[in-house]
Amino acid sequence: MNQDLNILHLVTQASFVVQLVMGILLSVSVVSWTVIISKFVGLNRVRNSNESFEREFWGGSSLQELYSSSEHNAEEGKGAPVERIFTAGMREFLKLRERRISDSGALLDGARRAMRASLQREMDVVESRLSFLGTVGSVSPYIGLFGTVWGIMHAFTGLSNLQQVTLATVAPGIAEALVATAIGLFAAIPAVIAYNRFAHDIDRIAMQMDTFMEEFSNILARNIGQSSAGTASAQR
Repeated sequence: MNQDLNILHLVTQASFVVQLVMGILLSVSVVSWTVIISKFVGLNRVRNSNESFEREFWGGSSLQELYSSSEHNAEEGKGAPVERIFTAGMREFLKLRERRISDSGALLDGARRAMRASLQREMDVVESRLSFLGTVGSVSPYIGLFGTVWGIMHAFTGLSNLQQVTLATVAPGIAEALVATAIGLFAAIPAVIAYNRFAHDIDRIAMQMDTFMEEFSNILARNIGQSSAGTASAQR
């Protein structure tokens, strides 16, 4: 009986449907851990790059100098998300100034719309694959439960032909089925924990970028009366 209850033996002796369920759950778990690791690294990179740009932004450089540097980084595919938001807003602001638009409300609204669109694009990237973790966390236990129910049905069907049924004959079949539930939980629990952690981190990143957008809008409002945006210096 000890040999029959060995985990590897239980997996190999399970019915085809239960083995298929186990295989699906193990594959999902591997993909889930890959997403968790890459998401953890990616969010840390976003957070660090945003903080680095904000230190540079509040360091006293002129808006034109920062814009030139940000444009160069954008051409090379570099830069922080908050830096791309700054670039989008500054680009639109300068375009409107070149068209001789003097209305302060139109200038600020144009810059805000450009930054809001850039913010949405950045959030789409930051939130990518987060829904996959949520799906894994919510669906995996039910997939495992399906494998367990199917395995128990298969076990009792096989026992129907026996004249005498004991715990020793019932236990292996039920144990085989319960392994599917265990694997389902093994896939779901890390995904749920990671989803909640990443959702919290993403909310903080979104708040950070939204706050920067508002602060930059205030800086543009203070500099909007100058004759040329190219000579504007951030009044911090």
